Amino acid sequence: MMDTSRQATRFDAITGRFDPWLLGLIGALLCLGVVMVGSASVAQAASPTYYLTKHLFFIVAGGIAAAWVMRMELRTIERYAPWLPIIGVVLLLMVAVPGLGVTVKGAKRWVNLGVVNFQPVEAVKLMMVVWLAAYLKRFSEEVSASWKAIIKVVGVACAFAGVLLAVQKDFGSSALILAMTAGMLVLGGANLPRLVGPLFALLPALGAMILLEPYRVRRMTSFTDPFKDPFGDGYQLANALMAVGRGEWFGAGLGASVHKLSYLPEAHTDFIMAVIAEELGFVGVCAVIALYAALVGRALWVGLKCVEMRRHFAGYCAFGIALWIGIQSTVSIGVNLGLLPTKGLTLPLISYGGSSIAMTMAAMGLLLRISYELERARRQVALRRDTAATPSPTTHTTAARPAAPAPAAGVSPLGRNDPRGTNRLRPRVEPTFGRHSA
Repeated sequence: MMDTSRQATRFDAITGRFDPWLLGLIGALLCLGVVMVGSASVAQAASPTYYLTKHLFFIVAGGIAAAWVMRMELRTIERYAPWLPIIGVVLLLMVAVPGLGVTVKGAKRWVNLGVVNFQPVEAVKLMMVVWLAAYLKRFSEEVSASWKAIIKVVGVACAFAGVLLAVQKDFGSSALILAMTAGMLVLGGANLPRLVGPLFALLPALGAMILLEPYRVRRMTSFTDPFKDPFGDGYQLANALMAVGRGEWFGAGLGASVHKLSYLPEAHTDFIMAVIAEELGFVGVCAVIALYAALVGRALWVGLKCVEMRRHFAGYCAFGIALWIGIQSTVSIGVNLGLLPTKGLTLPLISYGGSSIAMTMAAMGLLLRISYELERARRQVALRRDTAATPSPTTHTTAARPAAPAPAAGVSPLGRNDPRGTNRLRPRVEPTFGRHSA
């Protein structure tokens, strides 16, 4: 009994480890972001360090959020996941409440929290990942076998996208949420032909949303030839492409960008990649892409290992975060290089942005928590195997004893008057952790 309790204590005392590759990649992107925000924002405000100071403040706030998530058990997060779609829709609608909603540069996408403005869509991205991971865990068989389960997921994603388009006119975030949903459904085992149908049905609606807003039509057409109207609709992309071209192979040098000096709009947020290309060149752009590719790849690897250990909620969360970072970074880089129409999406962990950096770091905290619990589960499985393979001292002692003579029929070995009628000389089987009695 003492040996069994000692084994149980050892099992409960096992801890995990945060994945060092994830920590290193996240830290590298954050450090690069601090340097580039400080360089790109020198001409964006009266004080050269105004945006850098605020960026550092948001990183600290995001670090606190990440630390809080890293200390939460995944089963606790999963328990509250069913309520997240309702909370997300309420958050998105708060921007339309008079006195709470804040309009910045013509877009009403922020909520006034008194000290800072908060963009609810950044929190909704993480909520969608967590809710869909919990849903796929519970209804994975239905998702792979029927239309009904897929339609429910698409309905929730369309509800988010509809509110974003109707209230906030945020086409970029709407498309991102729909793309994340489709990717998670595929990785969750959804039948691809069944999934293609709803997605094709959404294409006319998305096309209508583009055609109903003249500025979206101009964005779609101007990116094909931004120099046709370099001082009008093509102004942002034309300056971004000139900044990229000036960087050549190794860049003009850190801090030597010209286009960030009031020529390139949003140089420290949406178009920070153009500043990186101008100052660090082709080599710097490739380094940034490599960091994102490594982060996304590592997150997918962690998710795969979780699914292999039947930790499906953790695995799907890791898949969702990988899709989020991968799609958003790809779109942001593509916009800066003139490969995609202009969208208001930041470069994750690098661009300036309070809500974006804080919620992205919270997502990184969840990813690190997943890696922690994965390592803990692997160590627990290893302990189970070691315990099952190592026989207990009681078993050795029992095996060494000579076999007791069989008692006479109807006679107890302790005497004829023993009322219990049990054989006390029969070897006792001690319970051991990880073993099953025959």
